[in-house]
Amino acid sequence: MRRKLMLASGPLLAAVLALGACAPSTAQPSDTGDEKTGTLRVWLFDEAGRAPKEALVNEVVAEFTAAHKGVTVDVSYLATDAAARAAKFKGAFNDPSSAPDVTEFGSTDLSGYVAAGGMADITKDLDAWSEKADLPADMVNTVTVADKAYGLPWWVGVRALYYRTDIFTALGIAPPTSYAELLAAAKKVRAAHPDMVGITVGGQYVFGALPFVWDAGGDLATKSGATYTATINSASSKAGVKAYTDLFTPDICPAQQCVDLTGGKTVSTFAAGTAGMGIIGNFNRSAIDAGAAKGKYAVVPLPGVKPGSIAPAFAGGNNLGIMKSTKHRTLAVQFAELLASKKYQLKLYDALGDLPTMTSARAEVVAKDPFLKPFIDTIAAGTRFVPADAAWTTIDSQKIVINMLQKVITGKATVDQATDEANTLMTNAFAGK
Repeated sequence: MRRKLMLASGPLLAAVLALGACAPSTAQPSDTGDEKTGTLRVWLFDEAGRAPKEALVNEVVAEFTAAHKGVTVDVSYLATDAAARAAKFKGAFNDPSSAPDVTEFGSTDLSGYVAAGGMADITKDLDAWSEKADLPADMVNTVTVADKAYGLPWWVGVRALYYRTDIFTALGIAPPTSYAELLAAAKKVRAAHPDMVGITVGGQYVFGALPFVWDAGGDLATKSGATYTATINSASSKAGVKAYTDLFTPDICPAQQCVDLTGGKTVSTFAAGTAGMGIIGNFNRSAIDAGAAKGKYAVVPLPGVKPGSIAPAFAGGNNLGIMKSTKHRTLAVQFAELLASKKYQLKLYDALGDLPTMTSARAEVVAKDPFLKPFIDTIAAGTRFVPADAAWTTIDSQKIVINMLQKVITGKATVDQATDEANTLMTNAFAGK
């Protein structure tokens, strides 16, 4: 699914981008002019069913060209295969003649693209945008590297806790409002239904694990100035790692059954009706409705340790950026602003179900569809992001976090040992080693 790909860049993509960032470029992109007429080239990601997205984009193009005489817009839809997409961007960074003016990109891709020298700094443009005030700070953070903005937040995806209403009702379980209640509910479901897991979790599900780390007050790394320092072995981070890995037990989600599950496989497990709960995204709704769990589930925010609290969620999604090599900088910014405007964020939700990044737009979509409220509440409680540093491509491609989790889950290392090892590897990545 394209949504899963965009919210968590795969190791292959990260590895290719890391190579591109380190290798010498055959032609360093640079600001080469600001033509006000001609053809504006736009790259957007393809969809399994492209028609709704293409219809929306065609509407944007029609409005834009009507207001800009002498301008045409050429839109290309990129295949979302990781290797093909990475090669396409690497080619664009090295050869400006093949590059677009405006591009869609996954939020976790940005730091690698900036390190490769491919993206234009649009900090001043974003600050001057009439709609910026409607963007929360955490959304702006997803387009920011080293205190400079390289894009406009377009849509956001977050995860919350799906649970089986039929099973919870039969067992007299209330939706959990704390980590302790989540543990108790998971054990009760597993005891009553041995053919199910209490909550489906995965040893390869980084964005399912991070909320537990963040809720405990920990993080992968902390930033001072432009420098990141690994902190996954801090006391708070260790507590979060333990909270997540403690779910991999025979009476909840057996290690041998769950250690290799990815985010996608946790979704399919819940959809198949073999899990009482799952940490799943708003963007996975159609997948759940295509399975045995259809009509038998509801959603609440993932609770934190403190009763009534919401664990911070990873803010994934896609954004719109301007290539540094563009010869139509002003037009490119204006087109991106129109496509990312509230007007078209609302239309994007209607077309594809993507959550808007703008606060007022979110309020409008949740008024139309109450199902979204737990996700909107999760966003409102504060989202988090991975380190906005080119080192993230190395950390991701080397599976440092995944290996840490799996060593604890399988008993090959204690939490202390696994987090210390991961911290050293992250430190090396931030140092470029």
